[in-house]
Amino acid sequence: MDLEPVANELTNEQLMLAYSKGDCRAFEELLRRHQKKVLNFIFRYVGNRSTAEDLVQDVFLRIIRRAKSYKQEAKFTTWLYTIARNICIDHSRRMQHRRAASLDHPVRAGGEDRRPLGESIPSPDAATDRRAMGRRMGRRIQAAVESLAEDQREVFLMREYIGLPFKEIADIVGIPENTAKSRMRYALEKLRTELSEYEDLARRLG
Repeated sequence: MDLEPVANELTNEQLMLAYSKGDCRAFEELLRRHQKKVLNFIFRYVGNRSTAEDLVQDVFLRIIRRAKSYKQEAKFTTWLYTIARNICIDHSRRMQHRRAASLDHPVRAGGEDRRPLGESIPSPDAATDRRAMGRRMGRRIQAAVESLAEDQREVFLMREYIGLPFKEIADIVGIPENTAKSRMRYALEKLRTELSEYEDLARRLG
């Protein structure tokens, strides 16, 4: 298959099949289409940019290794994000013992005891500058997303940051579609509660 003139018109599945037969340009097109979205998903999942970049490489290396055995039994994106999710879960399990360093764990730097991280976050009432509030809001949103239960967070990320339909999310996670919708609903309810103080502040400043 000559991909060069029609690469943008081919489906993900057609590109993957072409790559499985040795056409490297097909893989380059898949990277172009999906690398940024996979990076965004993994970054939101693990919360660290450098780690996310490493894990993205793991995702596409795994695709390379499995290319010869690829069969079009599901959508390519379902297969892709199943791999990405599994890699994130494996990473989370490896890092489990470090999660004691949470918001209420004292931080040591330069041999000195510092205040707990939770006490170092400034109050939203401490500044009136909109730009500063926007930065804090962004950090608060990220923290709120990271605080979601893992089963809720992964559904929220796939829906909000990737735009996958609930049916595909359900296939990736291995749950009924209604369960995926329920987890999304619970995630949104928790985020609304976590971020309500900022909504009130934004209304006052508006």
